[in-house]
Amino acid sequence: MSEAIAGLVEHGRLSATGAMTGMAGWRRHGPDLRRLVAQHPADVGLHLTLTGQRPLTAAKGLAQDARLPGIGTLTRRAFAGLLPAGSVRDELRAQLDAFEEVWGAPPDFLDGHQHAHLLPVVRRVVVEELAVRYRAGSVWLRSCTEAPAAVLARGIAVHKAAAIGTLGFGLPAAAARAGIPTNDSFRGLYGFTDTVPYRALFRRFLRGRGRRVLVHCHPGRVDAELRQLDPLLAPREWELAYLASDTCGDDLTEDGVRLGRFRETGA
Repeated sequence: MSEAIAGLVEHGRLSATGAMTGMAGWRRHGPDLRRLVAQHPADVGLHLTLTGQRPLTAAKGLAQDARLPGIGTLTRRAFAGLLPAGSVRDELRAQLDAFEEVWGAPPDFLDGHQHAHLLPVVRRVVVEELAVRYRAGSVWLRSCTEAPAAVLARGIAVHKAAAIGTLGFGLPAAAARAGIPTNDSFRGLYGFTDTVPYRALFRRFLRGRGRRVLVHCHPGRVDAELRQLDPLLAPREWELAYLASDTCGDDLTEDGVRLGRFRETGA
């Protein structure tokens, strides 16, 4: 378990975190995370991973040389209609099984590493599997769509936010038809540069309408293990420094924001 994530959950600065259950660390650290959220409630979900790591299944037609493809390859194949739905479903089920084996319960939510759950075929498989596997309304699904007017008004990574929002267009409606709730506002995308301090970005993410607002973030402490797993490094430290600070707490209070679990945001 990431010590950075654990610390932020403990201090009430994160209300949800996702687990990559295909990685060995899940079985080692999942029980510790369960004990933590028993004392400091937060949603814990499956961070569905279809890129870059070893799959839990044979992933026939999806993985090559026992490794899942990069996000660029996965996206191109998805839009070309070349993703094998059966293999995607098998991998999704295996990652859900791995979650439940450690957690002893279903995930609170599902989202996708590199937003892969938004892709054609993947999104259909995800919605279908959640609908048949879990009681309606019990597991929520991350929507990455934000109203275009809100994206423009915020003025942060507009092209990136618009592209990801377009990619996820229609997912909330499909989820709703299947009895799966979603957030109604998605924020937190930026260019991962230090041109604008993260505090200034975060305060802009907090502004605007929405009842079920999700602010997407990647806080972490860079160490040797993280360097081997992910190229996103410095921005994790920037985010962690701010989110763990007294300044963040003061900003949340000043803006009238209270972090809450999904079920606390209202139907």
